[in-house]
Amino acid sequence: MANEKIPYKIYLNESEMPKQWYNMRADMKTKPAPLLNPGTGKPMTAEELSVVFCKDLVEQELDNDTKYFDIPDEILSFYKMYRPSPLVRAYCLEEKLQTPAKIYYKFEGNNTSGSHKLNSAIAQAYYAKKQGLKGVTTETGAGQWGTALSMACAYLNLDCKVFMVKCSYEQKPFRREVMRTYGASVTPSPSMETEVGKRINAAHPGTTGSLGCAISEAVEVATKSEGYRYVLGSVLNQVLLHQSVIGLETKAAMDKYGIKPDLIIGCAGGGSNLGGLIAPFMGEKLRGEADYRFIAVEPASCPSFTRGVYAYDFCDTGMVCPLAKMYTLGSDFIPSPNHAGGLRFHGMSSTLSELYHEGLMEARAVNQTDVFEAAEYFARVEGILPAPESSHAIRVALDEAIRCRETGEEKTILFGLTGTGYFDLVAYQKYHDGTMTDYIPTDEELAQYRAKLPKV
Repeated sequence: MANEKIPYKIYLNESEMPKQWYNMRADMKTKPAPLLNPGTGKPMTAEELSVVFCKDLVEQELDNDTKYFDIPDEILSFYKMYRPSPLVRAYCLEEKLQTPAKIYYKFEGNNTSGSHKLNSAIAQAYYAKKQGLKGVTTETGAGQWGTALSMACAYLNLDCKVFMVKCSYEQKPFRREVMRTYGASVTPSPSMETEVGKRINAAHPGTTGSLGCAISEAVEVATKSEGYRYVLGSVLNQVLLHQSVIGLETKAAMDKYGIKPDLIIGCAGGGSNLGGLIAPFMGEKLRGEADYRFIAVEPASCPSFTRGVYAYDFCDTGMVCPLAKMYTLGSDFIPSPNHAGGLRFHGMSSTLSELYHEGLMEARAVNQTDVFEAAEYFARVEGILPAPESSHAIRVALDEAIRCRETGEEKTILFGLTGTGYFDLVAYQKYHDGTMTDYIPTDEELAQYRAKLPKV
Protein backbone atom coordinates (compact mmCIF):
# COMPACT_ATOMS: atom_id res chain seq x y z
CA MET A 1 0.00 0.00 0.00
CA ALA A 2 2.79 2.44 0.85
CA ASN A 3 4.14 2.25 -2.72
CA GLU A 4 0.82 3.04 -4.38
CA LYS A 5 0.77 6.37 -6.20
CA ILE A 6 -3.02 6.68 -6.07
CA PRO A 7 -4.13 8.58 -2.93
CA TYR A 8 -6.88 7.30 -0.69
CA LYS A 9 -9.09 10.22 -1.67
CA ILE A 10 -8.88 11.98 -5.01
CA TYR A 11 -10.25 15.52 -4.96
CA LEU A 12 -10.50 17.83 -7.91
CA ASN A 13 -9.56 21.45 -7.41
CA GLU A 14 -12.44 23.90 -7.37
CA SER A 15 -11.32 25.16 -10.77
CA GLU A 16 -11.57 21.59 -12.15
CA MET A 17 -15.26 21.21 -11.26
CA PRO A 18 -17.56 20.64 -14.25
CA LYS A 19 -19.05 23.88 -15.59
CA GLN A 20 -21.60 22.09 -17.75
CA TRP A 21 -24.01 19.18 -17.37
CA TYR A 22 -23.79 16.37 -19.95
CA ASN A 23 -26.88 15.09 -21.75
CA MET A 24 -26.46 11.38 -22.61
CA ARG A 25 -29.45 11.47 -24.96
CA ALA A 26 -27.47 13.57 -27.44
CA ASP A 27 -25.18 10.59 -28.09
CA MET A 28 -27.93 7.94 -28.17
CA LYS A 29 -28.76 6.68 -31.66
CA THR A 30 -32.20 5.60 -30.47
CA LYS A 31 -33.65 8.34 -28.30
CA PRO A 32 -35.85 7.61 -25.27
CA ALA A 33 -39.50 7.36 -26.23
CA PRO A 34 -41.42 10.63 -25.65
CA LEU A 35 -43.79 11.26 -22.77
CA LEU A 36 -47.38 10.80 -23.92
CA ASN A 37 -50.52 12.69 -23.01
CA PRO A 38 -52.75 9.98 -21.49
CA GLY A 39 -55.85 11.68 -22.88
CA THR A 40 -54.76 12.05 -26.51
CA GLY A 41 -52.00 9.43 -26.76
CA LYS A 42 -49.78 12.05 -28.43
CA PRO A 43 -46.36 13.30 -27.27
CA MET A 44 -46.57 15.87 -24.51
CA THR A 45 -45.87 19.42 -25.67
CA ALA A 46 -43.81 21.96 -23.77
CA GLU A 47 -46.97 23.95 -23.14
CA GLU A 48 -48.73 20.95 -21.59
CA LEU A 49 -45.75 20.04 -19.39
CA SER A 50 -45.33 23.66 -18.24
CA VAL A 51 -48.59 23.37 -16.30
CA VAL A 52 -46.81 20.92 -13.98
CA PHE A 53 -43.08 21.70 -14.32
CA CYS A 54 -40.95 24.86 -14.48
CA LYS A 55 -40.46 26.18 -18.03
CA ASP A 56 -36.66 25.90 -18.11
CA LEU A 57 -36.83 22.36 -16.75
CA VAL A 58 -39.34 21.43 -19.46
CA GLU A 59 -36.85 22.60 -22.08
CA GLN A 60 -34.17 20.39 -20.53
CA GLU A 61 -36.62 17.48 -20.29
CA LEU A 62 -37.50 17.54 -23.99
CA ASP A 63 -34.05 18.28 -25.44
CA ASN A 64 -32.56 15.14 -27.00
CA ASP A 65 -29.89 16.95 -29.03
CA THR A 66 -28.00 19.50 -26.93
CA LYS A 67 -24.96 17.67 -25.57
CA TYR A 68 -23.92 20.15 -22.88
CA PHE A 69 -25.88 22.64 -20.77
CA ASP A 70 -24.07 25.45 -18.97
CA ILE A 71 -24.51 25.29 -15.20
CA PRO A 72 -25.74 28.73 -14.01
CA ASP A 73 -23.27 30.63 -11.82
CA GLU A 74 -25.72 30.64 -8.89
CA ILE A 75 -25.89 26.83 -8.94
CA LEU A 76 -22.11 26.53 -9.31
CA SER A 77 -21.68 28.74 -6.25
CA PHE A 78 -24.01 26.48 -4.27
CA TYR A 79 -22.21 23.36 -5.53
CA LYS A 80 -18.92 24.73 -4.20
CA MET A 81 -20.25 24.41 -0.63
CA TYR A 82 -19.96 20.61 -0.91
CA ARG A 83 -18.42 19.80 -4.26
CA PRO A 84 -16.22 18.41 -5.65
CA SER A 85 -16.98 15.22 -3.76
CA PRO A 86 -14.22 12.65 -3.17
CA LEU A 87 -13.39 9.65 -5.30
CA VAL A 88 -12.11 7.10 -2.78
CA ARG A 89 -9.73 4.20 -3.40
CA ALA A 90 -11.01 1.45 -1.09
CA TYR A 91 -7.60 0.14 -0.05
CA CYS A 92 -8.91 -1.25 3.24
CA LEU A 93 -11.69 -3.13 1.46
CA GLU A 94 -9.31 -4.55 -1.12
CA GLU A 95 -6.96 -5.77 1.61
CA LYS A 96 -9.77 -7.27 3.70
CA LEU A 97 -11.19 -9.11 0.70
CA GLN A 98 -7.73 -10.22 -0.47
CA THR A 99 -8.79 -9.38 -4.01
CA PRO A 100 -6.59 -8.34 -6.95
CA ALA A 101 -9.40 -5.98 -7.98
CA LYS A 102 -8.93 -2.24 -7.54
CA ILE A 103 -12.05 -0.73 -5.95
CA TYR A 104 -13.13 2.91 -6.12
CA TYR A 105 -16.28 4.64 -4.94
CA LYS A 106 -17.62 8.13 -5.53
CA PHE A 107 -18.92 9.38 -2.19
CA GLU A 108 -21.88 11.77 -2.36
CA GLY A 109 -22.65 11.93 1.37
CA ASN A 110 -20.50 14.95 2.28
CA ASN A 111 -23.38 17.40 2.58
CA THR A 112 -26.08 17.98 5.18
CA SER A 113 -28.77 16.26 3.10
CA GLY A 114 -26.57 13.16 3.21
CA SER A 115 -26.93 12.18 -0.45
CA HIS A 116 -26.46 13.03 -4.12
CA LYS A 117 -29.99 14.42 -4.35
CA LEU A 118 -28.85 17.97 -3.60
CA ASN A 119 -27.24 18.18 -7.07
CA SER A 120 -30.65 18.32 -8.74
CA ALA A 121 -32.61 19.84 -5.85
CA ILE A 122 -30.70 23.13 -6.02
CA ALA A 123 -31.04 23.19 -9.82
CA GLN A 124 -34.80 22.65 -9.77
CA ALA A 125 -35.30 25.15 -6.94
CA TYR A 126 -33.19 27.68 -8.83
CA TYR A 127 -35.34 27.43 -11.95
CA ALA A 128 -38.52 27.70 -9.85
CA LYS A 129 -37.17 30.87 -8.21
CA LYS A 130 -36.09 32.24 -11.60
CA GLN A 131 -39.65 31.76 -12.84
CA GLY A 132 -41.00 33.78 -9.92
CA LEU A 133 -42.86 30.91 -8.24
CA LYS A 134 -43.90 30.88 -4.59
CA GLY A 135 -43.02 27.25 -3.99
CA VAL A 136 -42.78 23.65 -5.15
CA THR A 137 -44.32 20.29 -4.27
CA THR A 138 -42.66 16.90 -4.37
CA GLU A 139 -42.65 13.31 -3.16
CA THR A 140 -39.92 11.53 -1.22
CA GLY A 141 -39.29 7.87 -0.45
CA ALA A 142 -36.54 7.35 2.08
CA GLY A 143 -36.39 11.10 2.61
CA GLN A 144 -33.09 12.00 0.96
CA TRP A 145 -34.77 13.89 -1.88
CA GLY A 146 -37.19 15.67 0.44
CA THR A 147 -34.31 16.68 2.70
CA ALA A 148 -32.26 17.96 -0.22
CA LEU A 149 -35.16 19.92 -1.70
CA SER A 150 -36.08 21.45 1.65
CA MET A 151 -32.45 22.65 2.00
CA ALA A 152 -32.45 24.13 -1.49
CA CYS A 153 -35.80 25.84 -0.96
CA ALA A 154 -34.67 27.30 2.37
CA TYR A 155 -31.56 28.68 0.66
CA LEU A 156 -33.68 30.34 -2.05
CA ASN A 157 -36.63 31.30 0.20
CA LEU A 158 -39.19 29.05 -1.55
CA ASP A 159 -42.06 27.18 0.08
CA CYS A 160 -41.68 23.38 -0.03
CA LYS A 161 -44.48 20.84 0.35
CA VAL A 162 -43.33 17.21 0.66
CA PHE A 163 -45.45 14.05 0.46
CA MET A 164 -43.44 11.29 2.12
CA VAL A 165 -44.19 7.60 1.54
CA LYS A 166 -46.07 6.51 4.66
CA CYS A 167 -43.84 3.59 5.66
CA SER A 168 -40.75 5.83 5.45
CA TYR A 169 -42.56 8.63 7.31
CA GLU A 170 -43.07 6.17 10.16
CA GLN A 171 -39.68 4.40 9.91
CA LYS A 172 -37.61 7.58 9.64
CA PRO A 173 -39.03 10.29 11.94
CA PHE A 174 -35.67 12.08 12.18
CA ARG A 175 -35.39 12.45 8.42
CA ARG A 176 -38.87 13.99 8.55
CA GLU A 177 -37.73 16.42 11.25
CA VAL A 178 -34.72 17.53 9.22
CA MET A 179 -37.11 18.53 6.43
CA ARG A 180 -39.27 20.43 8.87
CA THR A 181 -36.19 22.12 10.32
CA TYR A 182 -35.50 23.51 6.85
CA GLY A 183 -39.06 24.79 6.66
CA ALA A 184 -40.81 22.12 4.58
CA SER A 185 -44.26 20.75 5.38
CA VAL A 186 -44.22 16.94 5.39
CA THR A 187 -47.34 14.81 4.85
CA PRO A 188 -47.48 10.99 4.99
CA SER A 189 -48.72 9.54 1.70
CA PRO A 190 -51.28 8.46 0.77
CA SER A 191 -53.07 11.10 2.82
CA MET A 192 -56.65 12.26 3.15
CA GLU A 193 -55.65 15.80 2.11
CA THR A 194 -55.97 15.22 -1.64
CA GLU A 195 -58.63 13.69 -3.85
CA VAL A 196 -56.17 11.18 -5.30
CA GLY A 197 -54.97 10.27 -1.80
CA LYS A 198 -58.54 9.55 -0.72
CA ARG A 199 -59.05 7.32 -3.78
CA ILE A 200 -55.84 5.36 -3.15
CA ASN A 201 -56.71 4.85 0.53
CA ALA A 202 -60.17 3.61 -0.45
CA ALA A 203 -58.74 1.20 -3.02
CA HIS A 204 -55.89 -0.01 -0.76
CA PRO A 205 -57.05 0.22 2.89
CA GLY A 206 -54.14 0.34 5.33
CA THR A 207 -51.57 0.77 2.54
CA THR A 208 -48.02 1.75 3.50
CA GLY A 209 -47.79 3.84 0.34
CA SER A 210 -45.36 4.06 -2.54
CA LEU A 211 -43.49 6.68 -4.52
CA GLY A 212 -46.20 6.40 -7.16
CA CYS A 213 -48.85 7.39 -4.59
CA ALA A 214 -46.81 10.32 -3.28
CA ILE A 215 -46.14 11.61 -6.81
CA SER A 216 -49.88 11.69 -7.53
CA GLU A 217 -50.59 13.75 -4.43
CA ALA A 218 -47.75 16.19 -5.04
CA VAL A 219 -48.83 16.76 -8.66
CA GLU A 220 -52.43 17.38 -7.59
CA VAL A 221 -51.42 20.00 -5.04
CA ALA A 222 -49.06 21.71 -7.49
CA THR A 223 -51.67 21.99 -10.23
CA LYS A 224 -54.33 23.29 -7.82
CA SER A 225 -52.08 25.84 -6.06
CA GLU A 226 -51.33 29.13 -7.79
CA GLY A 227 -47.63 29.92 -8.00
CA TYR A 228 -46.50 26.31 -7.46
CA ARG A 229 -44.95 23.67 -9.67
CA TYR A 230 -44.08 20.03 -9.12
CA VAL A 231 -40.45 18.82 -8.99
CA LEU A 232 -39.19 15.23 -9.06
CA GLY A 233 -36.04 13.73 -7.56
CA SER A 234 -35.39 10.97 -10.09
CA VAL A 235 -36.65 9.25 -13.29
CA LEU A 236 -36.92 12.36 -15.47
CA ASN A 237 -34.36 13.30 -18.14
CA GLN A 238 -33.73 16.67 -16.49
CA VAL A 239 -32.73 14.96 -13.21
CA LEU A 240 -30.23 12.65 -14.93
CA LEU A 241 -28.84 15.75 -16.64
CA HIS A 242 -28.21 17.52 -13.32
CA GLN A 243 -26.77 14.39 -11.73
CA SER A 244 -24.24 14.02 -14.55
CA VAL A 245 -22.00 16.21 -12.38
CA ILE A 246 -21.27 13.02 -10.39
CA GLY A 247 -19.93 11.10 -13.37
CA LEU A 248 -18.14 14.11 -14.87
CA GLU A 249 -16.23 14.67 -11.63
CA THR A 250 -15.51 10.95 -11.32
CA LYS A 251 -14.14 10.68 -14.83
CA ALA A 252 -12.02 13.82 -14.45
CA ALA A 253 -10.52 12.45 -11.21
CA MET A 254 -9.81 9.07 -12.81
CA ASP A 255 -8.33 10.63 -15.93
CA LYS A 256 -6.05 12.70 -13.69
CA TYR A 257 -4.38 9.49 -12.51
CA GLY A 258 -4.77 7.43 -15.67
CA ILE A 259 -7.43 5.13 -14.18
CA LYS A 260 -9.98 3.38 -16.40
CA PRO A 261 -12.77 1.41 -14.74
CA ASP A 262 -13.73 -1.95 -16.21
CA LEU A 263 -16.98 -2.19 -14.27
CA ILE A 264 -19.30 0.62 -13.09
CA ILE A 265 -22.02 -0.25 -10.57
CA GLY A 266 -24.89 1.85 -9.25
CA CYS A 267 -28.09 1.32 -7.32
CA ALA A 268 -31.23 1.81 -9.39
CA GLY A 269 -34.64 2.98 -8.22
CA GLY A 270 -35.74 5.68 -10.64
CA GLY A 271 -32.27 6.17 -12.10
CA SER A 272 -30.89 9.52 -10.89
CA ASN A 273 -27.75 8.25 -9.15
CA LEU A 274 -27.00 5.51 -11.66
CA GLY A 275 -27.62 7.78 -14.64
CA GLY A 276 -25.48 10.53 -13.18
CA LEU A 277 -22.56 8.22 -12.37
CA ILE A 278 -22.41 6.45 -15.72
CA ALA A 279 -23.19 9.47 -17.94
CA PRO A 280 -19.75 10.39 -19.38
CA PHE A 281 -18.60 6.76 -19.46
CA MET A 282 -21.76 5.72 -21.30
CA GLY A 283 -21.20 8.65 -23.64
CA GLU A 284 -17.81 7.23 -24.59
CA LYS A 285 -19.37 3.82 -25.13
CA LEU A 286 -22.15 5.28 -27.30
CA ARG A 287 -19.59 7.14 -29.41
CA GLY A 288 -17.41 4.04 -29.76
CA GLU A 289 -14.47 5.66 -27.97
CA ALA A 290 -14.20 3.18 -25.07
CA ASP A 291 -15.99 0.19 -23.60
CA TYR A 292 -17.26 -0.32 -20.08
CA ARG A 293 -19.50 -2.79 -18.31
CA PHE A 294 -22.40 -1.22 -16.40
CA ILE A 295 -24.53 -2.95 -13.74
CA ALA A 296 -27.74 -1.48 -12.33
CA VAL A 297 -28.61 -2.99 -8.93
CA GLU A 298 -32.19 -3.00 -7.67
CA PRO A 299 -34.09 -4.59 -4.75
CA ALA A 300 -35.56 -8.02 -5.40
CA SER A 301 -38.76 -6.71 -3.79
CA CYS A 302 -39.17 -4.03 -6.50
CA PRO A 303 -37.43 -5.47 -9.58
CA SER A 304 -38.35 -3.03 -12.36
CA PHE A 305 -35.46 -3.89 -14.69
CA THR A 306 -35.09 -7.59 -14.03
CA ARG A 307 -38.78 -8.57 -13.92
CA GLY A 308 -40.62 -5.60 -15.36
CA VAL A 309 -41.79 -5.06 -18.94
CA TYR A 310 -40.71 -2.36 -21.37
CA ALA A 311 -43.94 -0.53 -22.01
CA TYR A 312 -45.76 2.77 -21.66
CA ASP A 313 -47.09 3.27 -18.15
CA PHE A 314 -48.13 5.98 -15.74
CA CYS A 315 -45.38 7.35 -13.53
CA ASP A 316 -47.80 7.57 -10.62
CA THR A 317 -50.38 5.37 -8.91
CA GLY A 318 -53.17 7.94 -9.26
CA MET A 319 -52.69 8.00 -13.04
CA VAL A 320 -52.57 11.79 -13.31
CA CYS A 321 -49.04 12.06 -14.78
CA PRO A 322 -47.94 11.58 -18.40
CA LEU A 323 -47.24 8.11 -19.77
CA ALA A 324 -43.56 7.15 -19.97
CA LYS A 325 -42.07 4.22 -21.86
CA MET A 326 -39.95 2.43 -19.30
CA TYR A 327 -39.27 -0.85 -17.60
CA THR A 328 -42.21 -1.05 -15.21
CA LEU A 329 -43.98 -3.37 -12.80
CA GLY A 330 -47.23 -1.46 -13.27
CA SER A 331 -48.24 1.86 -11.71
CA ASP A 332 -50.63 0.08 -9.34
CA PHE A 333 -47.75 -1.96 -7.87
CA ILE A 334 -47.17 -1.13 -4.21
CA PRO A 335 -43.94 -2.77 -3.01
CA SER A 336 -43.36 -4.28 0.40
CA PRO A 337 -42.32 -1.73 3.06
CA ASN A 338 -38.63 -2.58 2.82
CA HIS A 339 -35.89 -0.25 3.95
CA ALA A 340 -34.51 0.79 0.58
CA GLY A 341 -37.11 3.56 0.43
CA GLY A 342 -35.49 5.46 -2.42
CA LEU A 343 -35.58 2.37 -4.66
CA ARG A 344 -39.27 1.57 -4.15
CA PHE A 345 -40.50 2.93 -7.48
CA HIS A 346 -42.46 0.78 -9.93
CA GLY A 347 -40.66 2.09 -13.01
CA MET A 348 -37.30 3.25 -14.29
CA SER A 349 -35.92 6.26 -16.15
CA SER A 350 -36.88 6.22 -19.85
CA THR A 351 -33.28 7.02 -20.78
CA LEU A 352 -31.86 4.14 -18.76
CA SER A 353 -34.67 1.86 -19.90
CA GLU A 354 -33.73 2.44 -23.54
CA LEU A 355 -30.05 1.81 -22.80
CA TYR A 356 -30.93 -1.41 -20.97
CA HIS A 357 -33.27 -2.47 -23.77
CA GLU A 358 -30.42 -2.04 -26.25
CA GLY A 359 -28.15 -4.26 -24.14
CA LEU A 360 -25.77 -1.44 -23.22
CA MET A 361 -26.06 -2.16 -19.50
CA GLU A 362 -26.92 -5.07 -17.20
CA ALA A 363 -29.22 -5.31 -14.20
CA ARG A 364 -29.16 -7.41 -11.05
CA ALA A 365 -31.73 -7.78 -8.24
CA VAL A 366 -30.56 -8.46 -4.67
CA ASN A 367 -32.28 -9.48 -1.43
CA GLN A 368 -32.64 -7.05 1.45
CA THR A 369 -30.76 -9.13 4.05
CA ASP A 370 -27.85 -9.64 1.63
CA VAL A 371 -27.76 -5.88 1.11
CA PHE A 372 -27.52 -5.16 4.83
CA GLU A 373 -24.87 -7.83 5.25
CA ALA A 374 -22.80 -5.92 2.69
CA ALA A 375 -23.61 -2.58 4.34
CA GLU A 376 -22.41 -3.77 7.73
CA TYR A 377 -19.24 -5.26 6.23
CA PHE A 378 -18.49 -2.02 4.39
CA ALA A 379 -19.10 0.09 7.51
CA ARG A 380 -16.70 -2.02 9.56
CA VAL A 381 -13.97 -1.95 6.92
CA GLU A 382 -14.26 1.48 5.29
CA GLY A 383 -15.68 3.41 8.26
CA ILE A 384 -18.74 4.88 6.50
CA LEU A 385 -22.29 3.83 7.44
CA PRO A 386 -23.91 3.57 3.99
CA ALA A 387 -27.51 4.29 3.05
CA PRO A 388 -29.58 1.17 2.25
CA GLU A 389 -29.95 2.33 -1.35
CA SER A 390 -26.19 2.66 -1.83
CA SER A 391 -25.67 -0.71 -0.18
CA HIS A 392 -27.26 -2.42 -3.18
CA ALA A 393 -24.29 -1.24 -5.24
CA ILE A 394 -21.92 -2.24 -2.44
CA ARG A 395 -23.39 -5.76 -2.44
CA VAL A 396 -22.62 -6.30 -6.11
CA ALA A 397 -19.22 -4.56 -5.89
CA LEU A 398 -18.24 -7.00 -3.13
CA ASP A 399 -19.53 -9.93 -5.19
CA GLU A 400 -17.50 -8.83 -8.20
CA ALA A 401 -14.35 -8.25 -6.12
CA ILE A 402 -14.69 -11.74 -4.61
CA ARG A 403 -15.12 -13.15 -8.12
CA CYS A 404 -11.84 -11.46 -9.09
CA ARG A 405 -10.18 -13.12 -6.10
CA GLU A 406 -11.43 -16.50 -7.31
CA THR A 407 -10.43 -15.97 -10.95
CA GLY A 408 -7.31 -13.86 -10.43
CA GLU A 409 -8.63 -11.08 -12.70
CA GLU A 410 -7.30 -7.60 -11.91
CA LYS A 411 -10.36 -5.56 -12.71
CA THR A 412 -10.96 -1.94 -11.72
CA ILE A 413 -14.37 -1.59 -10.08
CA LEU A 414 -16.17 1.73 -9.59
CA PHE A 415 -19.42 2.14 -7.67
CA GLY A 416 -21.55 5.00 -6.43
CA LEU A 417 -21.93 5.57 -2.70
CA THR A 418 -24.96 7.85 -2.87
CA GLY A 419 -25.15 8.80 0.78
CA THR A 420 -25.04 7.90 4.45
CA GLY A 421 -27.39 5.73 6.52
CA TYR A 422 -27.53 7.53 9.84
CA PHE A 423 -31.29 8.05 9.51
CA ASP A 424 -31.74 4.37 8.64
CA LEU A 425 -30.81 2.87 11.99
CA VAL A 426 -34.23 1.29 12.47
CA ALA A 427 -33.42 -0.82 9.42
CA TYR A 428 -29.99 -1.70 10.77
CA GLN A 429 -31.63 -2.59 14.08
CA LYS A 430 -34.03 -5.00 12.36
CA TYR A 431 -31.12 -6.59 10.53
CA HIS A 432 -29.15 -7.04 13.76
CA ASP A 433 -32.20 -8.33 15.64
CA GLY A 434 -32.87 -10.91 12.93
CA THR A 435 -36.36 -9.57 12.23
CA MET A 436 -35.61 -8.30 8.72
CA THR A 437 -37.31 -10.30 5.96
CA ASP A 438 -36.82 -10.82 2.24
CA TYR A 439 -40.07 -10.34 0.40
CA ILE A 440 -40.02 -11.15 -3.30
CA PRO A 441 -43.21 -10.71 -5.38
CA THR A 442 -44.46 -13.82 -7.16
CA ASP A 443 -44.90 -14.09 -10.92
CA GLU A 444 -48.66 -14.25 -10.35
CA GLU A 445 -48.64 -10.98 -8.40
CA LEU A 446 -46.63 -9.18 -11.05
CA ALA A 447 -48.85 -10.54 -13.81
CA GLN A 448 -51.87 -8.92 -12.13
CA TYR A 449 -50.21 -5.50 -12.25
CA ARG A 450 -48.97 -5.96 -15.81
CA ALA A 451 -52.50 -6.75 -16.91
CA LYS A 452 -53.51 -3.23 -15.88
CA LEU A 453 -50.94 -1.45 -18.05
CA PRO A 454 -52.48 1.17 -20.33
CA LYS A 455 -53.10 0.12 -23.91
CA VAL A 456 -50.85 2.29 -26.04
